[in-house]
Amino acid sequence: MLKTLGAQIKEFKKDSILTPVFMIGEVIMETIIPLLMASIIDNGVTAGNMKHIYLIGVLMVGTAVLSLVFGILGGQFGSRASTGFARNLRRAMYENIQTFSFSNIDKFSTSGLVTRLTTDVTNMQNAYQMILRMCMRAPTSLICAMAMSFIISPRLASVYLVAVVLLAVVLGFIVTQATKHFNQAFPKYDALNESVQENVSAIRVVKAYVREDYEVEKFKTASNNIYKIFCKAESIVIWNNPVMNFTVYTCILTISWLGAHMIVQNTLTTGQLMNMLTYCMNILMSLMMLSMIFVMMTMSLASARRICEVLEEKADLHNPEEPIMEVRDGSITFDHVSFSYKREASDPVLKDINLDIRSGETIGIIGGTGSAKSSLVNLISRLYDVTEGKLSVGGVDVRNYDMESLRNQVSVVLQNNVLFSGTILENLRWGDKDATEEECRYACEMACADEFIQKMPEGYNTYIEQGGTNVSGGQKQRLCIARALLKKPKVLILDDSTSAVDTATDAKIRKAFAEAIPGTTKLIIAQRISSVEHADRIIVMNEGQIDGFGTHEELLENNEIYREVYDAQMSGSGDFDE
Repeated sequence: MLKTLGAQIKEFKKDSILTPVFMIGEVIMETIIPLLMASIIDNGVTAGNMKHIYLIGVLMVGTAVLSLVFGILGGQFGSRASTGFARNLRRAMYENIQTFSFSNIDKFSTSGLVTRLTTDVTNMQNAYQMILRMCMRAPTSLICAMAMSFIISPRLASVYLVAVVLLAVVLGFIVTQATKHFNQAFPKYDALNESVQENVSAIRVVKAYVREDYEVEKFKTASNNIYKIFCKAESIVIWNNPVMNFTVYTCILTISWLGAHMIVQNTLTTGQLMNMLTYCMNILMSLMMLSMIFVMMTMSLASARRICEVLEEKADLHNPEEPIMEVRDGSITFDHVSFSYKREASDPVLKDINLDIRSGETIGIIGGTGSAKSSLVNLISRLYDVTEGKLSVGGVDVRNYDMESLRNQVSVVLQNNVLFSGTILENLRWGDKDATEEECRYACEMACADEFIQKMPEGYNTYIEQGGTNVSGGQKQRLCIARALLKKPKVLILDDSTSAVDTATDAKIRKAFAEAIPGTTKLIIAQRISSVEHADRIIVMNEGQIDGFGTHEELLENNEIYREVYDAQMSGSGDFDE
């Protein structure tokens, strides 16, 4: 874990080294000041030597100024190092997430990733700054003050030693008990973020079903869970202050009483007693800082583990050593392919799939819910790897391709269409960042999107809200199809992507595909037989297996499932699930 996190310090190593150096310098200056003060009292005030008072006074001012400068520089470099460390952590996590395959992403919830990128990184930033500053300052101050105390008076310094041991035991117990509660808090943050994310993204549904009160109550529950855990933790941590104050005042009273007797006996000077009282405060405040450091470190350890889980997660899919960069054509071959989302699963999602699709064919894929239609097409662009068998595109095993080159030639319009905040043109250019407006317009004409775009006040410069909330479901689907067409792919996969458009528009889109991209292999997943009956061939999926594969006429004659659903849909009732 330390190695993983330490690798993100990178260009802030210099700041990370200079911060503790300046903190040590500040502590040394603070340790010298009581000695100078004692000298003023013993050799200046008591002896009536004004020259000595002025001389030592100037030295004290100089020492204080140096302490201030060291403190400022330590704070400046520490802030730069900690904020830079946090920036690198977020960047590294985000970049690693972008390499994840679908199976990697399945391990983390969306809200969990958001919490790790925000709350957990902020905790690490605060902890790192505390490590660089307080973790160096507190022990150094404790050691210096204790050393000077024993030099001045071993008898009085033994009081500190007893107090330090007792305080360390008590504070250790407090930190240990508080740790248990802090470790429980961060998973609750995931639940809180999930509640907020769901509510904001689905606010229209919430209002449509008048579920505001339910959502507010759900948020209150998630928020109260965090509140209760932190209250329990803080109710233990607050004992730090009373225990510390009791120890400090007990030490001051004990040292004052013993020191007064020693002054009367001429075994201690007044200046030395003041020194001892100052060092008493330094020692005990250092212990207080150390206890707070332990609490912060305890909180950050949970965050550190969660961050490392993301940073150390390795993508399941990798490019081969010498990847093939060009996809020859859109032919697709499934050779005894089986697939499971989890390798250890006993029942695979896809079972012994054998298919041979020629380049340029239009293939319909139809089947009931859960028949693994989407799983089948997800393998083609290598969003997942096959568990058994071999899948080839353009005559080459997909595992031998450069993944970026393969995915650029296999364009997928998924079931859940996503548009990003920005203009229509900006969204379309996700398909081809260098596409001209004319090319975008042509793609939209093929997808039957141009007609509604022209009616918008700003046409292709119309701003799309995040998630495409200001366009209808059918308009969103057509924009996503146009975006996929701009990639000029050799394989085009439409995963139930015309479900929100009417049958007439669906027919227009299919006709445009046949005329404009005849050389592109088209795989169309649909629930309506009318959407695929004109395909060259149709795959009928049933429980992860191919129940039938042929033309519309062949399936009507030979496939019982297809024939029953066709009859039901033609009579105006029934679908594959029924």
